Amino acid sequence: MKNKLFMLLLAGMVLTTSCNKFLEEDPKSGITLDSYYKTPAHALNTVNSLYRMGAPQQYSYASSAYIGPTASVNTMLTGYFTNSYEGQERICQFSRELTRQNNTSLISNTMNSIWADSYKAINIANAGLKYIPEIKMDEATANKLMAEAKFFRAFNYFYLVKTFGAIPFYTTPNESLEDELYLDRTDASKVYELIESDLKTAVDVLAASKFATNGHRITKYVAAMTLANVYLQQGKFADAAATAKIVVNSAHKMTPNGNLEGLSAYNELRREDDLDEVIYAQEYNADVRDGSWWPTYGFSSSAVSVFDKYSIFERVYGPTKQFLNVYDTKDLRIQPNQFFHWKYTNPNTGKVWESSEAGIWYYVDEEALLRTGKATKDWNFYRYPEALLIAAEAIAKSGSVTAEAAGYLAQVRARANTEGKTVAQFTAELQGLSVDNFVKECWIERLREFPLEFKMWDDILRTKMFPVISATEAGVIEFKPLIGAANGSGAIFKESDLLWPISVEELQRNKKLTQNEGYK
Repeated sequence: MKNKLFMLLLAGMVLTTSCNKFLEEDPKSGITLDSYYKTPAHALNTVNSLYRMGAPQQYSYASSAYIGPTASVNTMLTGYFTNSYEGQERICQFSRELTRQNNTSLISNTMNSIWADSYKAINIANAGLKYIPEIKMDEATANKLMAEAKFFRAFNYFYLVKTFGAIPFYTTPNESLEDELYLDRTDASKVYELIESDLKTAVDVLAASKFATNGHRITKYVAAMTLANVYLQQGKFADAAATAKIVVNSAHKMTPNGNLEGLSAYNELRREDDLDEVIYAQEYNADVRDGSWWPTYGFSSSAVSVFDKYSIFERVYGPTKQFLNVYDTKDLRIQPNQFFHWKYTNPNTGKVWESSEAGIWYYVDEEALLRTGKATKDWNFYRYPEALLIAAEAIAKSGSVTAEAAGYLAQVRARANTEGKTVAQFTAELQGLSVDNFVKECWIERLREFPLEFKMWDDILRTKMFPVISATEAGVIEFKPLIGAANGSGAIFKESDLLWPISVEELQRNKKLTQNEGYK
C-alpha cells in the first residue's frame, strides 16, 4: 500500500531562506514517497521541519491568551503559580489542586496534543534517519542533518518520558498502514538509552559554535546542554558534570550587568536575542511567525485599558506572594522591573497599569505592546547559568564541594547580588558547606534563576524533594520529601502526581496501553 501516513508525515516540511536568521515555513502538499528523499533539499526540508514542531513548541509557543505554553502547566503542580483564567482553563486548576486523577477526561485533549505532536516529530526524525543516507549528497552535510534529526528525536522523547513515564518506543518511521502502528509501553530506562545515544552523536558531529553564529541551527553545545540535563534528570552526576563542562568551557558566557536597573543582565535577556548567554532558543519573526500572546502574559487583565495592540491580557502564569519569598530582599531578580513588576506607565499615553500581584516583566515585549502588536522576542530554552548550576550540583554529588563547583554556583549568585559581593567571596562561603547543604543551595539558585522558563517541576520530579518557601520570611526555603508534602495551595502530593495521564483518545486507539496509576 502506498503510504498515506508518510504523505501526512511530510506535510509541513519547511525550506530555509537565504537569511541566516530564520527558518521560513513553506508547507508542502501532494508529496509522495516516490518523489521524496531524492535530493539534498529534501533532506534539509525534513530536518528544518523539526525546529518548529513537537516538544520545543510545548515550551516556546504562546498560542492562547488564556493559558500559557503546555510546559507552563507543570509548574501549577507546585501551587506557587496560578492562572487567573483557570475557571475556563481547568487543567491549571486541577494541576494546582492536585486533582488531575479525577478529571482525566477533562485534560485529555492537552495530553493528546502532547502525545501526537511529539510522536509526529519523532516519526519525521526517524524517516530522515532512514532515508537521508540514501540521498546522493555531501557526506559531511548528510551527517550534520542526521545529527540534528537525532537531537530532535531525543528532545521529544525526553519530554514524553518525563511527562508519561514508560511510553511506546519507535526507532523507524511509520510509513504505511501495514506498519506496526501501536506498540506496548517501553520502560523509561530503555528510552533514556536512545536519548543519550542520540545526543552523544549530536555532540560529536555538530559544530562547536554558538547557536546564534551557527545560522540558528543546533550545535555541539545545544546537544551537550540537553545531554547534561538528561543525565541530571536520571541522577547520573559524574556524566552530568563532565557534559555540562563542555558548555561551561565553550564560547558561551553569562551576560554581565551594565547596571542594577534597566541595563541589568535580566533586562538584556528580556530585550535582546542572540546574547552569548543563550545556548538554544526558539526564533520569532514578525514576517514569518511571531510569538503570539507572550507580551500579554506580563500583566493582569486590567492592562487592556493601558494598551491598544492586544485585546486580551491575563495573568496566565502568575507567581504567588509566597513564591516570591524564594528571593532574599537584596536579590536583584526580585527588584521591580527585573524578573517581575507591579507598575507600568505607557510612555505613549501616560496610562498606568498597577497591581498588588506581580506581573512578569521578563515577558514584556515593549515593541510589540506599544508599536507593532507582533511578538518577536525569541524564547530561550537553555542559558549558560544552567550549565554552571548543573556542573556545580553534579560535581558535588559525585565527589565533594570543590572550589570549581563552588565557583560555578558563585558566578550565578554574584550576578544577582546587589551589595557588591564578589564571585571569590561567594566561592569561599560556599566551599565551606557540606555536600547536602551545597546541593540545596544549587536547588535554591535554580528556583531563583529559572522560575519563568518552566524548569521547576523537572527539578522536583528528579529530586523527589519539594521546596517549602516561607510565607512570611524572604529567602527562607526548606526541602521536604515530595510525597506527603503540601504544595503552595495546600494540596498533598501523592505518588500518582508524578506523571500525567495518557489521553483517553490514545487509550482507545492503542489497546496495548494501560493508564498511569491513579488516573480514572
